[in-house]
Amino acid sequence: MIDMTKTTMVRARIEPDLKNEVDFILTKLGLTASETIHLLYRQIKMRRGLPFDVRIPNGLTARTLKATKAGKGVKHFSSRKARYADLGL
Repeated sequence: MIDMTKTTMVRARIEPDLKNEVDFILTKLGLTASETIHLLYRQIKMRRGLPFDVRIPNGLTARTLKATKAGKGVKHFSSRKARYADLGL
């Protein structure tokens, strides 16, 4: 439990759809946004940096992401069975 008498306010602007999706997930995890931010801050303090990799994608990854967003080279399947067959599974 966080001692609210010894806290400070953090404010952030988040896209509404992103906030709603994340709030739904956090509720399933039994966490509030404030508790999640507190956990993130604790992890940043403990690790002396972000608790996950943040990198600029290499050239191939950047091109692949751009092509995928444009729908190029994206396969669509009518069923899982068809997708697995294409993968050889």
